[in-house]
Amino acid sequence: MRNLTLLTDLYQLTMMYGYSKNKQMDEIAVFDVFYRGVGNNYAIACGLEQVVDYILNLKFNEDDIAYLRSLGIFDEEFLTLLKNFKFNGDVYAVPEGTVVFPQEPILTVRAKMFEAQFIETAILCILNHQTLIATKAAKVVYAAKGGAVAEFGLRRAQGPDAGIYGARAAMIAGCQSTSNVLAGKMFNVPVSGTHAHSWVMSFPSELDAFRAYAKIYPDKCMLLCDTYDTLGSGVPNAITVFKELREQGHEPIGIRLDSGDLAYLSREARKMLDDAGFPNAKICASGDIDENVLQSLATQNACIDTWGIGTKLITSMDCPSLGGVYKLAGIEIDGVLQPKMKMSDTPAKITNPGYKKVVRLYDKNTNKAIADLIALKDESFDGLDELEIFHPDFSWKRKKVTGFYAKELGRQIIKDGKLVYELPSVMDIAKYHKQSYGEFWNEYKRMLNPHLYKVDLSQKLYDLKQKLIKENKKA
Repeated sequence: MRNLTLLTDLYQLTMMYGYSKNKQMDEIAVFDVFYRGVGNNYAIACGLEQVVDYILNLKFNEDDIAYLRSLGIFDEEFLTLLKNFKFNGDVYAVPEGTVVFPQEPILTVRAKMFEAQFIETAILCILNHQTLIATKAAKVVYAAKGGAVAEFGLRRAQGPDAGIYGARAAMIAGCQSTSNVLAGKMFNVPVSGTHAHSWVMSFPSELDAFRAYAKIYPDKCMLLCDTYDTLGSGVPNAITVFKELREQGHEPIGIRLDSGDLAYLSREARKMLDDAGFPNAKICASGDIDENVLQSLATQNACIDTWGIGTKLITSMDCPSLGGVYKLAGIEIDGVLQPKMKMSDTPAKITNPGYKKVVRLYDKNTNKAIADLIALKDESFDGLDELEIFHPDFSWKRKKVTGFYAKELGRQIIKDGKLVYELPSVMDIAKYHKQSYGEFWNEYKRMLNPHLYKVDLSQKLYDLKQKLIKENKKA
């Protein structure tokens, strides 16, 4: 991975400079990464591997130091500190592919303030993007109802990195392949693709183009049928070529539709393929599709088997930002954590204090998730027969949970600056994500008026938060 050490906001460096001058740089701080939920009632945690690569490879080289010196705002003592900079702290995080909810710590950093402050910007840049795209992809895959989804977004991504790591996130969240060849190589994931309209237009006729493609890929023949006239020439020409392939001992994959009324065209194309003796030929659809279009096509009885989805997935067009934040939750003084919280006139921006974890409660009979608790690190919920949970803002809304078991979501990733977690492959993360996503009832995943999953505070954390609120009001 290339050196991303200067991938930061200037104020991270000016704060570090200030900490060094105020003798605060060695204080142990705890920071949490979480998102506030605007636009997404759930999210798919993604990007941890790249965060780990970034943290473990932090190093200010001579060019970096020279550039910072040229700004004229740092002294040589501080620049010398940067020359020797290394992250020596701890990182905890939920595994990639985990379903998470607003306010839940996705990642927690415990390190010297000098180290923990600096890494904020890059961590948010990485996690915000990949989590956003993984979340969008999960919704698309869910709406496809078993139809294979291929990620086709590279040409519409906001830059090479967005295309590469967006493809990674999409694969983690359930896409079965990507058109992005570099992503395929980097992450060892399946790649897919057929041909463009330009292929068809480069030949004297559509039939010539189809025959030429079938000759090259007789066992992987999927033909794009909407260059000229989908039902008038595209599908009939594809059927002609499919018959020729069958005579030669090959079976076609199917056809792709990229424009027009996909519901109507797919139904008509299905009839034509079936009548011609190709009931197993698949119909793939592409062209500005997202989960809302998928849901609409399903109500229209569209006959589409697989999907190629690009622009609206790779850009998360309807929700272009996750809104993840990195907030101070505590500072250790003489070995004792002093909890910190941000106050605000906007309730959603009030943070949860202390060194925390997320615990997921499961029904013992169904193994489905019941609720999540954001709790303090030292709390345990194992072996309880009954637990009362309550709404974090409206504490009179309470529920007694029985017949459950508890599972802590976080894992220690880095300890004392060293990796202590085995980073899984992208395809292994995808398997884990499928399991995590399957732990939730469909009512939580539906697009229209989803049932809101309960994310509550433990009593101990709630009491701490109320105590700090009262103290801050007196200050």
